[in-house]
This record gives sequence, structure tokens and C-alpha cells, in this order.
Amino acid sequence: MRRSGNGGRPKKGSPAVTSGVWYPKWYWPSFATPGILWLVTFFILSFYVIFAVAFGTVDPLFRTPVPIYQPWWWEFDTFQATLQKFYVGDAIYQGPLVRTLTYVASASLICLLLGYCVAYYTARFAGKMKGIILVLLVAPFWISYLMRIYAWQSLLQPDGYINDIVGVLGVEPILWLSGKPITVILGLVYGYIPYMILPLFGTLDRISASTLEASRDLGAGQVPTFMRVTLPLSRPGILAGLVIVSLPMFGDYYTATLLAGTRNTAMIGNLIVSSIQSSLVQTGASLVLILLVLLIAPMLYYLRATQRAAEIGGL
Repeated sequence: MRRSGNGGRPKKGSPAVTSGVWYPKWYWPSFATPGILWLVTFFILSFYVIFAVAFGTVDPLFRTPVPIYQPWWWEFDTFQATLQKFYVGDAIYQGPLVRTLTYVASASLICLLLGYCVAYYTARFAGKMKGIILVLLVAPFWISYLMRIYAWQSLLQPDGYINDIVGVLGVEPILWLSGKPITVILGLVYGYIPYMILPLFGTLDRISASTLEASRDLGAGQVPTFMRVTLPLSRPGILAGLVIVSLPMFGDYYTATLLAGTRNTAMIGNLIVSSIQSSLVQTGASLVLILLVLLIAPMLYYLRATQRAAEIGGL
């Protein structure tokens, strides 16, 4: 739409004037104002409190944290001591960090492999069943994540249904809840896989069938078409699914607690919770900030990748 030099308004008689109402540039962005104010109030300010607690002091009598909201009075002793526990001396926090990275990477990869298959089938071959499958995918969101993990815990009991099925095959009952890493990984997959399927489905469903037909008309088979056309076009959905799934996994503590409950399977989320429950609130806040620093790099990569995809799509 062309605009004249008079305040950015279209020229009189142009289609923009005769076919509808002209709006100033600030009109549509103003609709984001309530959301921005909400984020500033309930996210940025509350996150600033974490900084104030991590870099604050402790009441000498009651041993409770005393937040300091003036950055020039912040103290970094507790934060430095917490950071050193990852690599100095016994490095007692190094094990949970390595386990967290391993569990999240393994669970995210399994979610991607299983979720891509489900999303691809739903987008391409489900037909009239597409709506039903989507309802079944959204249905787990209607139930609390904690309740779903409790249900998974019941299934994995020594006398649960999983061991009953394994027993039919002649295998001895497996102690799934005795601190096995595979149990924590499968629990994470079970809890977060819907978050992977939905963005993948949204991306795959938007790929035009004519694009795939053009690839096949040019002589490419099903596998080359998938590898060279479908998979690259679904990359934004893959990145979005990985971000949506992996970020809450890093802070997850219910899964490891309910499905393992041992020190050998503790994750970073468990360290944060145990620190807060033992009155080491400053240490817990410091762990939150350290976890934030670890997640900044993949978040920046995701934002950059989506920006580049938008620029390419706009060409």
C-alpha cells in the first residue's frame, strides 16, 4: 500500500481509502500493550526478585533470605560459592547437571522421533480421523501433569500392568521405580510428548501437497522427497517442538522424584527444590540463574533460526 508524505496517509482516491478505513501505524501494535504489561508485571518483575534474593543477604537471627533490590548493594558470595560447586573440589552439583543434560537430550530425541511419526501421519494420511487424533493429542492437557505422573507411577509398580505384560513374555518383574535413569527418561517423554506433536503437526499440515507432487514429478522418490523437501520445510516445527519440550524438562523435578526418588537420579530441578526446602533460598535462586545462563544459548539460536526462516519466507 503506497503512502503519501502527508502523515503517512494514502493518496485520496487510492484503493486503501475507497475500500476501507485507514489506520495509523501505531493502531495494530497497540493491541499488544496489555500482553506486554502483563509480562512486565508478572514475569520481568518477579524474575528481578530472583536476582534480589540470589544477590541479597540472610537474616542473621532467623536465617531467612533478605532480598536487596538495589543492584549497587548486591553481594555475589553465595552465587560464586554455588557456581564453584559445579567444578571445584568434590563438584557435588556436577552430577545432577550432567544427568539433567543427558535426560533432557535423550527424552527430547525420543519425543522428536515418536512425535514426528505421529504428526506426519496425522497431517498426511489421517483424513477424516485427523480431528479425532488432534482431540486425543490435546486431551492429556485436560489432566494435571502431576496426576499423570502418579498414574504412570502406578503402572510401573512391581505388581503394575507393565510388569504384568512383561510377565506374559516370561520376563521377571522389573523394579522400574528403584532409581533407574530409563524410568525418568520415559516419564519425561510421557509427560511432554504432546508439546512436540502439536507444533510439528502445524508445520507439516501447512506444507502444500503441490510442492511434494512437484518433487515427485521431477523424478524424486518418496524418500528423497521427504529428505530434501518435507524435512527441511518442517525444520521450524522441529526447532519449536524441541524448545517447547526441553525448556520445562530442565526445571522438572516431579518426574525424577516420583519415578525414581534417589540421589543418583536427581536433576537440577531437584537441587533447586531441596535448596528452598532446606532454607537455602539464596542457593536455590543462584541455581535458577545458572540454569538461565545455560538456556540462553539454545534460545538465541532458536530466535535467530526463526527470524532467518521468516526472512527467507518473505523473499
